[in-house]
Amino acid sequence: MFQKQNFDRAKEIFERLAASGPVEVGSRATSYLKICEQKLAAGTPASRSARDYYDLGVAQLNARELDAAFESLTRADKAAPNQEHVRYALAAVCALRGNADTALEHLAGAIELRPANRSMAAQDQDFYPLSSDSRFRRLIRSGGS
Repeated sequence: MFQKQNFDRAKEIFERLAASGPVEVGSRATSYLKICEQKLAAGTPASRSARDYYDLGVAQLNARELDAAFESLTRADKAAPNQEHVRYALAAVCALRGNADTALEHLAGAIELRPANRSMAAQDQDFYPLSSDSRFRRLIRSGGS
């Protein structure tokens, strides 16, 4: 429904998922729900704040719209630099796009700002493309880059 731009119906589905789905699904559903609400309210999301760009970027990341996600998350990072959640999401996008150097740079920043990101990244499938990179393994084990 979301991809077909049937935002009324998509909103209903995302509301149910956000309320009753597993935590990971609920979190993603909430991001999509916000986008649906923006689309319905204004016709087009008016992403102006860092949080708006972040929410949009995460939804795009989850939909594997990697170029758009990178652009949105980069705008979020510029609007509010050094936010660990933004840096983490940027790292994930870069990893999926095959840009290991930039992914590792953002991930190191996210870990520095919030050490719990180390264990999250070790379990996050978005970082699978980096799993054979010794720099990634060292970063998630010991904090070295």
